[in-house]
Amino acid sequence: MSRVAKNPITIPGGVEVNIAGQALTIKGPKGQLECLVHHYVSVEKADGEIRVIYKPEGEKSTSGSKNAIKTQVSALAGTTRALVNNMVMGVSEGFTKSLKLVGVGYRAQAQGSKLNISAGFSHPVVMEVPAGISVETPSQTEIVVKGIDKQLVGQVAANIRAVRPPEPYKGKGIRYTDEHVVIKETKKK
Repeated sequence: MSRVAKNPITIPGGVEVNIAGQALTIKGPKGQLECLVHHYVSVEKADGEIRVIYKPEGEKSTSGSKNAIKTQVSALAGTTRALVNNMVMGVSEGFTKSLKLVGVGYRAQAQGSKLNISAGFSHPVVMEVPAGISVETPSQTEIVVKGIDKQLVGQVAANIRAVRPPEPYKGKGIRYTDEHVVIKETKKK
C-alpha cells in the first residue's frame, strides 16, 4: 500500500465528514466540499480520523501484471488521501496564493467578482473570478487569491499569472510572491 495512504487524516474540531458509498462530503467553518472516490479505494471514518484503504478486488478486476496493477491502485490510494487531506484543510483553514506585479504602470484592482489588470497592454484585462474564490488587492501591485478548494485557487492564480508571465531580461510581469525569476544577461555586440 502507498506510504502516503497509510497516514490517517485527523479531523479538526468543527469539521463534519459524511461518507455515503463513494461520495464524500466535508463541511467546516469555511464551507463545504464534495468529491467522488474511485471505486478501487474506500474511505473510512473512525475515532476522529479518516483512513484511505485500497480494495483488493482492484487487483483482480483489471488485466495486466499483478505488481503493475497493485502499484497503480496503491498510487490511487495515495492520491485520494492527499485530495481528502486538502479538502479537510480547505474547509477548516482555507488556501491562499499571493501574486505581485513587477513593471512600470502594472496595476491590479478587484471590483466585486471581477479583477481588472493593467499589464502593459493597450487595454486593461478584465478577468471573471469563479464562485467560491475571493480575490483581494491590498495594494495596486499585489493580488491575493483565497478559497477553500486548493485546485481552484491554484488554477485561478495560474490564469492571472498567464496574463503577463515574467520575462527573463528585466523580470517584468506577474509572478508568485515566492517565485524567483532568473534574469538573463543581455546580448553583447
